[in-house]
Amino acid sequence: MKATVIISTYNAEEWLEKVLIGYSIQTTTDFDIIIADDGSQNSTKKLIEKYAKDYPVEIFHLWHKDEGYRRQEILNKAIVFAKHEYIIMTDGDCIPRKDFVEVHLNLAEKGKFLSGGYCKLPMKTSKVINEKDILNQDCFNVKWLNAIEKLSFSNSLKLGVSSSSKRNLLDNITPTKPTFNNCNSSGFKKDMMAINGYDERMKYGGPDREFGERLTNYGVIGKQIRHKAIVVHLDHPRGYKTKESLQKNLDIRKEVKQQNISWTPYGIQK
Repeated sequence: MKATVIISTYNAEEWLEKVLIGYSIQTTTDFDIIIADDGSQNSTKKLIEKYAKDYPVEIFHLWHKDEGYRRQEILNKAIVFAKHEYIIMTDGDCIPRKDFVEVHLNLAEKGKFLSGGYCKLPMKTSKVINEKDILNQDCFNVKWLNAIEKLSFSNSLKLGVSSSSKRNLLDNITPTKPTFNNCNSSGFKKDMMAINGYDERMKYGGPDREFGERLTNYGVIGKQIRHKAIVVHLDHPRGYKTKESLQKNLDIRKEVKQQNISWTPYGIQK
């Protein structure tokens, strides 16, 4: 089985370049990449074109005009465009460990979506990480990261545990529920199409969770892999975060839960 990795981005070339370096050294090449671009400036296009010329897998750039926060719209276009049966969702600020795609492919299961997390890095560390640190995987080394700025206990656990048995144990005992997290989740394209993709009414603050809640209502259950599929999250401001959008999204999610909704009329098909 092959996967399409969908990476969302918006005017963040410095972070996106680090992410692309991470995907250039994956332990498998059974994937391609779609960069779902919510209206970035031309410099993002040039960066993608530079990497696409000599990259181990195909890179596609989907872009629409910048008309405010429309991330869910470009993600829906990417889902439709994806040519492989399995889709891994992530963001342009999340550097993948070299086994990231392979872990998702190996753990993929019919009737399930995979729920990963991220190790959130402070701005200082995010800036320090360079190409060499990604290629030699120092940016996933707890000791190396702590020398710059100390990690939280949770992040140290995710990065520091090496044995598969311990990772399984941690995923089994974690109190965190397996939700759909756009930084690190995956599932079958047919299931994503069956719920009509993302709800395009939703802005920042939970549209991926709502997506997963509708998948669950459809009968696709979350499977926890937060200690197996590893990404480090680069810090950035969130100027698009508003109280109004957060409340609207909570209201939509409440309705989805109460009415057991799986299909949104505000998705791929209008």
